[in-house]
Amino acid sequence: MVDVDQPSYSGVFSLLTSHTPPAVETPRSPREIFTAISGLIVGMFVAVLSGTVVSTSLPVIISDLGGTQSQYTWVITASLLATAISTPIWGKLADLVDRKILVQLSLVLFTVGTVIAGFSTDTNMLIAVRVVQGIGVGGLMSLVMIAVALIISPRERGKYMGVVGGIMALATIGGPLLGGFITDALGWRANFFVGVPFAILALILLQFTLHLPKPQKAKVTIDYLGIVLLAVGVSTLLIWVSMGGNQFDWDSATSLTLAVSAGIAIAAFITVEFFVKEPIVPMSLFRNRTFTLSVLASIAIGVSMFATSVFLAQYFQLARGATPTESGLMTIPMIIGQMGASIIIGQLVSRFGKWKSWMLLGSVLATVGVSMMATLRYDTPFALVAVYMFILGAGLGMVMQNLTLIVQNDTPPQQLGVASSGVNFFRTIAGTIGVTVMGSVLATSVGSYVADGLKGFVPTTPVEISALKDLGSGDVPRVSELPDSIRTIVESAYGHGIADAFLIAIPLAVLSILAIAFIKNKPLSTKTAAEHMREAEEAAIEVAEAEVGAAMNATGSIRVVDGASASPAPRLVAVLERDEKERDEEEGR
Repeated sequence: MVDVDQPSYSGVFSLLTSHTPPAVETPRSPREIFTAISGLIVGMFVAVLSGTVVSTSLPVIISDLGGTQSQYTWVITASLLATAISTPIWGKLADLVDRKILVQLSLVLFTVGTVIAGFSTDTNMLIAVRVVQGIGVGGLMSLVMIAVALIISPRERGKYMGVVGGIMALATIGGPLLGGFITDALGWRANFFVGVPFAILALILLQFTLHLPKPQKAKVTIDYLGIVLLAVGVSTLLIWVSMGGNQFDWDSATSLTLAVSAGIAIAAFITVEFFVKEPIVPMSLFRNRTFTLSVLASIAIGVSMFATSVFLAQYFQLARGATPTESGLMTIPMIIGQMGASIIIGQLVSRFGKWKSWMLLGSVLATVGVSMMATLRYDTPFALVAVYMFILGAGLGMVMQNLTLIVQNDTPPQQLGVASSGVNFFRTIAGTIGVTVMGSVLATSVGSYVADGLKGFVPTTPVEISALKDLGSGDVPRVSELPDSIRTIVESAYGHGIADAFLIAIPLAVLSILAIAFIKNKPLSTKTAAEHMREAEEAAIEVAEAEVGAAMNATGSIRVVDGASASPAPRLVAVLERDEKERDEEEGR
């Protein structure tokens, strides 16, 4: 008897003897799928509702807490920064540990942060609590999409996500209206407690209805150094762009120190990601053209999306003198455009399997909408503003969900978590930096326009003198309480300043058109991520059987080694990669 001593055969034989063929799963009916994702839908509803309920009251909150325009921006960016940093961490954990527990944990963190925010005593406390809230949002936004990918195939996902989009539309449209009404009737603090009952319901539904396949058992390794470097780099960058030209000069030693520190930290983070065992953002993902171009497109979409959500409330309340309730009503055209396009295009993508033409159209509409926003003034007819918002919203609705969809469709199941969260990560990072820069531009522009408008103005009443002192403090003004002689100047300054801020988003929107144009038009798969994982395992066993059989025919016997010391053969991995490539080419044809 000849003893075969080749590691590759021992590895595949170990694979054969330690795995049993996975059971074939019965396809789920639409009703079963909706039941399975019901908790996810309610969880997303809580996240969207809690954000939109507060959005219209934020100018009132900052004014009541004595915050400045810079602090107004940081209330937004603190949450976005925490979301951005935590998103890839949640995504990486989703590839390693129980996803259901992660979804529940993120929902609990979000709810706790939201409730504490309702008891904020000053703007700094609100900013700190928004960090906790943002960590929870990072988990919800990435984990929900990962869970859906495991349950529903890319081809069918648009149809179900269209329904989810309808539920989100209810939260998005109803949130500002509800928030404005609550603010006017009960005060802004009550807004933070509206989502608590829904959060409890979501946790119950998740426990009893959500059943996801377990990740393959692996030792969980956290890239702590990468987390620290990412947090330091992005935070320092945001501090630099938000305070530069205001708290310190751009060419000062402080500015130079912050810029260099941010650059070093980000460069160190990228370097670390090449060498750690479980990187937060695997650099290998950028070898995938679909992922890289989707990231570029998501950068532009993120800036447009976050900018409109942040600055529209300010535009309506500070440039047009609307109440929080009226501000919520005025944003309806934007929401109808975004959610309507998301639902309708989602249905069409599922029915016909075509996505690229819709995404190209959406990116063009988003560019047109952002350009129109850059022409806003305090006295622009509302009918025109409504058209601008609808066009921008429709463009965002066509692109946002589909960016994640096409990345998931072109990513191996083993990297589903990091790839899905990667797109959200870069979109959030871009949105955070974009909103910070735009907020800085807005603050500078408003100050300049107000100063120009008040040249030669001589106050004649105590009310006017008091109003000028309040404007000089830098705090966000209560426009409705200003005397008419000053109010028009302030409204005009905010209208023009917000338009100037939107100019920054135009070249980025053009970049999204180019990026989407070059994404490979790969057909949507009809199989879920879980099914792809089972197929990969079955293929591995078949190849292992073939190699073991060939070895036995050639030698007459084979030596069995301990399964713990066996490792899959490199040739096995190559065969699987070749089979996957061949399937992709067949689908492309």
